[in-house]
Amino acid sequence: MTPAQKIYCNSLTTYSRRQSIEVKIGDLAMGGQNPVRVQSMTTIDTMDTLGSVEQVIRMVESGCEYVRITAPSVKEAQNLENIKKELRVRGYSVPLIADIHFTPNAAELAARIVEKVRINPGNYADKKRFDIIDYTDESYQLELNRIRDRFIPLISICKEYGTAMRIGTNHGSLSDRILSRYGDTPLGMVESALEFLRICEDQSYFNVVLSMKSSNTQVMVQAYRLLVSRLNEEGLKPYPLHLGVTEAGEGEDGRIKSALGIGTLLEDGLGDTVRVSLTEDPEFEAPVARALINKYIGVDTLKKSDNQLVSPINPYQYTKRITNEILNIGGTNVPRVIADYSNIEINSTDDLKPVGHFYLPLPDKWAMNDLGVDYIYTGKQPAPFMFPNGLKQVMDYAAWKSNGSDEKVIPLLNLKEFTGKEMFNSQMTLVKLELNDLDSKVIELLKQRKNTVIIPFIEGNSMQKLREFYFKLIELEIKNPVVLIGNYENIEPSLAQMYAATDLGGLLIEGFGDGIMLSFGNKSNKISLLELKKSENSSAFGILQAARCRMSKTEYISCPSCGRTLFDLQETTAMIRKRTDHLKGIKIGIMGCIVNGPGEMADADYGYVGIGKDKIALYRGQTVVKKSVIAKDAVDELINLIHEDGRWLEPEAALI
Repeated sequence: MTPAQKIYCNSLTTYSRRQSIEVKIGDLAMGGQNPVRVQSMTTIDTMDTLGSVEQVIRMVESGCEYVRITAPSVKEAQNLENIKKELRVRGYSVPLIADIHFTPNAAELAARIVEKVRINPGNYADKKRFDIIDYTDESYQLELNRIRDRFIPLISICKEYGTAMRIGTNHGSLSDRILSRYGDTPLGMVESALEFLRICEDQSYFNVVLSMKSSNTQVMVQAYRLLVSRLNEEGLKPYPLHLGVTEAGEGEDGRIKSALGIGTLLEDGLGDTVRVSLTEDPEFEAPVARALINKYIGVDTLKKSDNQLVSPINPYQYTKRITNEILNIGGTNVPRVIADYSNIEINSTDDLKPVGHFYLPLPDKWAMNDLGVDYIYTGKQPAPFMFPNGLKQVMDYAAWKSNGSDEKVIPLLNLKEFTGKEMFNSQMTLVKLELNDLDSKVIELLKQRKNTVIIPFIEGNSMQKLREFYFKLIELEIKNPVVLIGNYENIEPSLAQMYAATDLGGLLIEGFGDGIMLSFGNKSNKISLLELKKSENSSAFGILQAARCRMSKTEYISCPSCGRTLFDLQETTAMIRKRTDHLKGIKIGIMGCIVNGPGEMADADYGYVGIGKDKIALYRGQTVVKKSVIAKDAVDELINLIHEDGRWLEPEAALI
């Protein structure tokens, strides 16, 4: 089998949940035939017993089924017993999970107290100095023997006390040993976990959950898929999977990014527990996780499928589908955004503000921000004024024809119109097709009319059915670009943007999709139609950015905070965002402590990391450039650093 043919899910074209083994975590089992569980992590200092208890209770009441608490040292591990006792006194039996970094002694103590421990194989028995080491097979095996000796005592305690364990790989904290042999890759992430898992199996300890978390959604999805493939390949047990995108951020961006990474894997049938990591209070995370999971309620989740298992692409590596270039769609162009104005009348230039285009009367010219759409679909209505350069109108074919077949306007055709004998726009034509429409005549026409862009129509926005459509195009060697559409008119916009991130984002990170168009509903009439257009537009660009295929705004890789955090993470993130959110394409990592700092923001351009009370370290990439900045000056110093690198723009310059 080639890498692209390794099986990682039950079906690629129908939803079918992977059957994992069941793992006991206190009185609440995970995996097997149990529903997908929701969990989160406290942000209160673990030594604050009552504060931790109160926060755990708020989390449980918001929907958390497991709660994780950091135990960076032995004293915090010891205090887990006090937290657990107080929760039980108050009638809360929620299983607790100790989060361990660097300190095996803390893990061994916590495993005697709580229902589950989480270890990071990148730093449980290794240290990270960003050194590249040339290992021989013999010297590498000696390192594995050292890890084995350090790890077995924890396994023995977990077996004795019935404690579960998560072996949780983080992309940003791979050890120097793993990086030296496998590089900063999904394969390195998988091997990091498997080294520890093989020791567990050798010791006949199977109460294990696995995770492959990253702030990069492409890397995250590839790593989980590769992990499942490797478990199958090596004959290891199908362990439950904990899904999460690390440092997803806050607000809309954090929800879209989480939905894209987690939702894509849920669509593959993978995942037994979900943690959404937002830079917000943890009780706000569980409802988001639950919304993602609820998408599959009522689906026969454990049914095996006989549908397609082998992918025509490599699911463990991003490769953009090769397509014809038509104007600025397809080829090497970034995916384009089409705004759907078919249900709203355009009366004035102000109506284009929600989609990033601004008419400036005094200089008599148009300006566009970084979220300016590329096309506007107006349905049957012609535009009442000339659109700015760079913005093109799309109209239904019949309306386009009756309005004089303007060459500057792009017609959208249905199947009957496309297969008719009439002539169309010479520069570009859009056609809406269903999978069953791809008969010999349509295939021939698509190959002849290389200026045709396909809009696949799938009832219910099914990610699997859209993927099947793409697989068919690849099989038929059709290279016409494809614009993905998502119609979510029957649900609220906040939920629609997460479902769109799942349905369309999952395809984008597989290299499919030359454009995107979203339509949200407004059943409650809580917002105006123009506000709805702004939400659709923001979501479309957010999905493209989260999928790493079009960077249109500043990206913030901010951790969700925990008991180790050394400053007010939410307030600081908001302050940094306010000062820098016009810096298109720059990635800024905002980390609460040094434990998760340099590693977790591995691909950030700049980093802001707490290193002590009122002390901040500033990073350029993974290099510390300012070691001990007073917190009140740190945001200004960060901006000075961006200035020094010639990457600063004044906010007004972000409009072009």
